This record gives sequence, C-alpha cells and structure tokens, in this order.
Amino acid sequence: MRNKFRLLIMMMVVGGLTACADIRNDPAVLPQDIVERALVTVERFKHEPDLAKFAKYMPGARAVVVLPNVIKAGLLGAAEVGHGVMLAKRADGSWSYPAFYTLGSGSIGFQIGIQSTEVILVVRTDQALQSLMKHQAKFGADTGITVGVVGVGMEAAITTDPRTYILAFANAKMGAFGGASLEGAVLARRNDLNEAYYGKGATPQAIALEGKFTNAKADGLRKALAIR
Repeated sequence: MRNKFRLLIMMMVVGGLTACADIRNDPAVLPQDIVERALVTVERFKHEPDLAKFAKYMPGARAVVVLPNVIKAGLLGAAEVGHGVMLAKRADGSWSYPAFYTLGSGSIGFQIGIQSTEVILVVRTDQALQSLMKHQAKFGADTGITVGVVGVGMEAAITTDPRTYILAFANAKMGAFGGASLEGAVLARRNDLNEAYYGKGATPQAIALEGKFTNAKADGLRKALAIR
C-alpha cells in the first residue's frame, strides 16, 4: 500500500513538471510549439471515429479553442492547467489567426488521480465569444457560460441543448480522473505569448476579430479547421 502511495506521488510530481515545462520555455519558441501541437490535436480528432463528432458542430461555430495538453492532478485537492489557442470564425467562413490562452482551475476535496487530456472547445454563441475576448472567461452558471463536456464513450445529450454555450470535446491521453467538468475553470488571455508571436499590441481582439495581425506559420492550423 505504501509503495502504491509513493508511486502516485511520483506520478503527480512528473505531471506537475510536465505542466510547468511550457511555462519555462522561451516565449519566442513556445507559441509556435503550441500551434503545432494544436494542429496535431485537430488532425487526430478529425480521423478518430470516437472524436470526429466535434466536426459536425464546426460549420456553425463562432470560435474554437484547441488545448493540446491539459494536465490535471490531485490528491487532497485538484489543479488543472494547459496552454492553447482560440480562433474566431470570419464573415467569409474562414478562420482567424490564433490568439493564445491558458486554461486554469483548482478545487478542494479528496480527489486522487492524474490525467493528460487534449480538448477542443466549440464556441457556439456570440455571447461566449465576447466573454473570451473581453474578460478572463470563467465557465459556470455564475457567468452564464455553460459548457457541455463530451468524451470518448460519453453520450452527448447536452449537445442538442441550445443553452449550452460551449461544447468541450475531450480525449484523455494518459491516466484517469473522474468527473469530467470545466465548471469554474478560467480561460485567461496570454498577451505575452500573443505579442511574442505577432508583435507589440497583439491582443485576442486585434488578432481574431479585427484581423490586424498575421503569422503564416499558423496557416496549417487554420486550414485544418476548415471543416464544412
């Protein structure tokens, strides 16, 4: 029993280091790394039968957030962190260039587990998109931004509910962590990464809605999301 407990602690430490690895990277390198891993996630979701269901919601989406590596770990509490990108749908149906965000959450309670998950958030309404743009968007009933989580093997009755502002499609790459939920999670703007990738003054609003900044290195991700 003691050995199992030690193994769990070691796993959590490794998971914590993995979650922090991105933060330690050079800001000049990290944004492109996130973009490339987001592209891998999109391609995997498109070609895996259990994950490809996200594609049917893309034509009507207002925006999409791709989080290629969300680490969640807990013992007496839980913490969750992951970097990603948000792209908005343009009037002509194409996708904007990506703006950078970080997902973070924490909770109190007896929870044991560790999980590495890739997530695609399909933003269905202008209200949810504006919340992502203008605020540090917190998911949950208190802000009115409701999120329905759909995973491999999970039924998605909530996907037909028009009151669901964001659909989260999740694929656990490693480990197990019960109670898939984004309630209370915060999606925070990363203007440091935005400026490192595009230049001074690059904000999510200027990148995704106003089209003031471009970077050809993100064109592969934009094309991969062109699902009709």
